[in-house]
Amino acid sequence: MAEQSEDNEKTEDPTQKRLDEALERGDVAKSQEVSTWFVLAGATLMLLTFGNQMASGLKTTLGGLISNAHRIPTDGTALILLSGRIGKEVIAAVAIPILLVALFAIGGNMIQHRLVWSTQSLTPKLSKISPAAGFKRLFSKIALVNFAKGIAKIAILGTVMTMLLWPERTRLEGLVTLDVAAILPFTAVFALKMLGFVVIIMAFIAGADYFFQYRQWYEKQKMSLQEIKEEFKQTDGDPQIKARIRRIRESRMRKRMMAAVPEASVVVMNPTHYAVALKYERGDNAPLCVAKGLDNIALKIREVAEAHGVPVVENPPLARALHATVDVDQEIPAEHYRAVAEVIGYVMRLRRRLN
Repeated sequence: MAEQSEDNEKTEDPTQKRLDEALERGDVAKSQEVSTWFVLAGATLMLLTFGNQMASGLKTTLGGLISNAHRIPTDGTALILLSGRIGKEVIAAVAIPILLVALFAIGGNMIQHRLVWSTQSLTPKLSKISPAAGFKRLFSKIALVNFAKGIAKIAILGTVMTMLLWPERTRLEGLVTLDVAAILPFTAVFALKMLGFVVIIMAFIAGADYFFQYRQWYEKQKMSLQEIKEEFKQTDGDPQIKARIRRIRESRMRKRMMAAVPEASVVVMNPTHYAVALKYERGDNAPLCVAKGLDNIALKIREVAEAHGVPVVENPPLARALHATVDVDQEIPAEHYRAVAEVIGYVMRLRRRLN
């Protein structure tokens, strides 16, 4: 029982197959803080790059609208045309920056994991509408960590904003006495300064949160020893079945070799451990190995050879060398030509003498 319990504990690192399956389900390591940082960074960059251009475009459109408000017809079709014109001009002024910010938002997701198309997360599940499951998620460890993380983020950003605003408190109080045209430049510079500090702080928060989210996701993907065994069976096959297939193949090969031994010209042996059956006919490039084996198989080859009158020559060094360098149905290597030729020559002379 204790061993079975250990097998079911998720203590092993996930396999690549397990990680790929999680990705297919849409289960990926994702930090919302990273996405938020990309949006903030993109918005700050767009304000620095296109801020004056957007302000100029909106100023022209809205300034003309306000200064000529008394002469603009707003009845019936004219109001619809006016609304459409204003909408087009506003969209033209902010379209490129908004599009680029949207690309930053997409990049914030893609940098965390490769593109995923999965509908499994949209599949209806009773656990998503179960009050008990919802209550459990609300007070889970992850929920408490996210709550603490939100409080910490607010505290850090609040502290930094206070440190930025406090030295400027006198100037901020004096803004109420200034003209709007004088307030706007100061407000724009100060807002960009605050955004810059927020982006820097959020970069550290996003990095720490991504590391935390990745570790949580990775721990969730860990496997038990039993799961690894099951996956191995699915991918590489059941070891018992593979062993049985290997035994069947070896059995068939032995039968095929034994059937070829009676056609051999000679069997070279190391009395009890090695046996190599060679076949040679005039016109062949080199002798062919038709059977080989160790121990019991070697003795069986010798037995079959003697039963069918195939000469058996004991030459331990040559038998070991041939067994190590040549496979069944292959010609012997060139370095053994001379030694094998002597053996076959001896067999042929012996046959001529007997005849």
